[in-house]
Amino acid sequence: MLIAVFSLTTLGLVLGLLLGYASRRLAVEGNALVEEIQAILPGSQCGQCGFPGCAGAAQALADGNAPITLCPPGGREVVSALSAKLGIEVNLADVAETMPMTAEVREELCIGCTRCYKVCPTDAIMGAAKHIHAVFREACTACGKCVEACPTEALALHPAPITLQSWYWHKPEERMAA
Repeated sequence: MLIAVFSLTTLGLVLGLLLGYASRRLAVEGNALVEEIQAILPGSQCGQCGFPGCAGAAQALADGNAPITLCPPGGREVVSALSAKLGIEVNLADVAETMPMTAEVREELCIGCTRCYKVCPTDAIMGAAKHIHAVFREACTACGKCVEACPTEALALHPAPITLQSWYWHKPEERMAA
């Protein structure tokens, strides 16, 4: 029994050291610009930009294959941060100001067709066939895919309600001393 424990322990240590050496020796360096751009993006992985997630959008921005106004949930803050990072001039008047949105189900119109939660990328919709569905506000990224898929228009995007977790106090404006 001790021979088996010793041999398995030795085998585990040798293979672990070999994998550790291989991970350092064969490591692939990532693009630092892509990582910095991905840190600027909101990270909701909603797909509203046309890319599978924020990593794909960051790669396209770094390669110059996408406009810096590609992120609808980010709004003007993300566009201005990206323009400063990439050194691209942009007219912020063309960028629509967005506010946090969430999908809501009108229960009187929901028929339980299950089309909405099949297209939801974040699994924010809960329900079963022929039952009323519900939306988890914390998981909803307001991508609008569920609204497009709903045949009865039971889903709509509304401004996210202000709760203790989402409320913040705006910074006061600086007044110039006269």
